[in-house]
Amino acid sequence: MKSLSILGSTGSIGTNALKIVEMFPDRFRVRVLAAKNNINMLAEQIRIFSPDFAVVFDEKSALMLKKTISGSGVDILFGSDGYRAASSHAPVDMVIAAMVGSAGLIPVLSAIDAGKSIALANKETLVMAGEIVIRKAGEKGVKILPIDSEHSAIFQSLEGHRKEDMQKILLTASGGPFLNLPLNEFDLIRPEDAMNHPTWQMGRKVSIDSATLMNKGLEVMEAGYLFGVSTDDIEVIIHPQSVIHSMVSYKDGSVIAQMGIPDMKGAIAYAMSYPERLPIGQPLPDFEAIGSFTFHKPDYEKFPCLGLAYNAGKTGGTLPAVLNAANEVAVDAFLNRRISFRNIPEVIEKTMIKHFVIAYPELSDILEADIWARRIAEEQIV
Repeated sequence: MKSLSILGSTGSIGTNALKIVEMFPDRFRVRVLAAKNNINMLAEQIRIFSPDFAVVFDEKSALMLKKTISGSGVDILFGSDGYRAASSHAPVDMVIAAMVGSAGLIPVLSAIDAGKSIALANKETLVMAGEIVIRKAGEKGVKILPIDSEHSAIFQSLEGHRKEDMQKILLTASGGPFLNLPLNEFDLIRPEDAMNHPTWQMGRKVSIDSATLMNKGLEVMEAGYLFGVSTDDIEVIIHPQSVIHSMVSYKDGSVIAQMGIPDMKGAIAYAMSYPERLPIGQPLPDFEAIGSFTFHKPDYEKFPCLGLAYNAGKTGGTLPAVLNAANEVAVDAFLNRRISFRNIPEVIEKTMIKHFVIAYPELSDILEADIWARRIAEEQIV
């Protein structure tokens, strides 16, 4: 039986991972649940899965949760110490890293230090500190398995093939809800419009990132670190049907693709059970109803966030952390109706321009760049 710590248990990845645990109670045991402050959902998860302990963001949330689950016998921790404990709990075999944003970096590093296998959904961890994370994982012999559907698809398309025969990674993107919306109508976009993704069900922040194509830019950088390739060897292709989750081309002209319905459970289950495949009851794509697959090049004028991400990835150093932090600030401002949709890339770009890049950063440099970028990005909004 594999013991799990689920970081981000109340988000879309975490809840789907718990559905898989419920399907296979003889294979998985939940030892730790960690969330931010969704107290009611976390309390219900504690009731169902009886973890050793649970973690929330702050003391106020911890007190609320303790009151809600009074008599359960489950300990409640909070803050950075709590998340580190969740990542390094001795009985845990695998940490499912599904926290949103930069908050996932330190817990993932703690999990690596503790020698835990990692099922990674938090792309910001590799965007901010990919070289450090991958090097540490190699030194500790820690396996990092991707949960994002695109990176799982790449991982599966590389399985059984020689890395030296790979030519290019073809990273597919749905294009989001505004693929066919004219640029001159972007000023009218509301947060609820941006969260209405045509094919995927995701959280608020990730939905906005998908609408701006920043999500795909972050995935380019993540793929570079996960699979040891340059961003020049990763091409983004718009595929609105979201059935081909990504592809790998080889030097003989062959292209290997991984397909499935647009549902995260397949990628999550594969990471949780690798190298086995679990019978999770996913339906096949209805190819007759779909009719045809279409592909397009990204429109960098309509979606400048993708170009900003490529620039950050190629420059490296502390710039990816700055891009990520500025994006988190800008997305939050948009969700709170402080800026328009078109202002998001403007805030990010202005913050990046002001940054003096440290080419070979230590972890402390990256964390300082993150703090700096949040302050500078906020100045672009006020």
